[in-house]
Amino acid sequence: MNTQDTFVLGGKEFHSRFILGSGKYSMDLIKAAVEYAKAEIITLAVRRTNTKKEENILDYIPKNVTLLPNTSGARDAKEAVRIARMSRELGCGDFVKVEIMRDSKYLLPDNSETIKATEMLAKEGFVVLPYMYPDLYAARDLVNAGAAAVMPLASPIGSNKGLVTKEFIQILVDEIDLSIIVDAGIGRPSQACEAMEMGAAAIMANTAIATAGDIPTMAKAFGNAIEAGRQAYLAGLGRVLERGASASDPLTGFLRD
Repeated sequence: MNTQDTFVLGGKEFHSRFILGSGKYSMDLIKAAVEYAKAEIITLAVRRTNTKKEENILDYIPKNVTLLPNTSGARDAKEAVRIARMSRELGCGDFVKVEIMRDSKYLLPDNSETIKATEMLAKEGFVVLPYMYPDLYAARDLVNAGAAAVMPLASPIGSNKGLVTKEFIQILVDEIDLSIIVDAGIGRPSQACEAMEMGAAAIMANTAIATAGDIPTMAKAFGNAIEAGRQAYLAGLGRVLERGASASDPLTGFLRD
């Protein structure tokens, strides 16, 4: 990992560009994400941090890792704001990932309500990272509302389908002057690498690692892929010929057509 290449969210500097998303949690998953993928940010659903039916997620997360509570379960801006305030009261800090979904089948984010919640929370001093469907107009509105970054989905949550919205994410990378964190649907290290090559600032993933046959090895693969994609982006990808060919080792002088 290049210790000189960092990115900043909410005034905090991070060296790792892998973020562990919420969803399927276990001690093995969190340990693998921190040790092998070098995660420095871990997302958690506030409604799941302390229930009788499930283990307390907070018990698993190392103290040096930044918590990113999300508003999972919110169906409108008011509910999202209430959950965010609750997370702050619970001691989870000022970072919050806004998730607002009225659709229970495809779990697609409601961009309109997300913009409203982002504006309200930013005014209260939260570091707001909104989960959104990649739309340029909505992304611009999120910037104006005070978002700290923009988090477009790659494909539906938990699907592992990869960069289905690739072209629209590229537009956001090119046009939005905030970190673009690709969230939801990344299913393979190669897909994470491709997103980083496009210029994404970071990748959030959970299901791809949690459902892998070997969690630690997959976490390491994601960490390496994200780093490789970032280095490729910084290096500048080689040009692409739409037609014809160009010999990489010209043999002129002794070969004839």
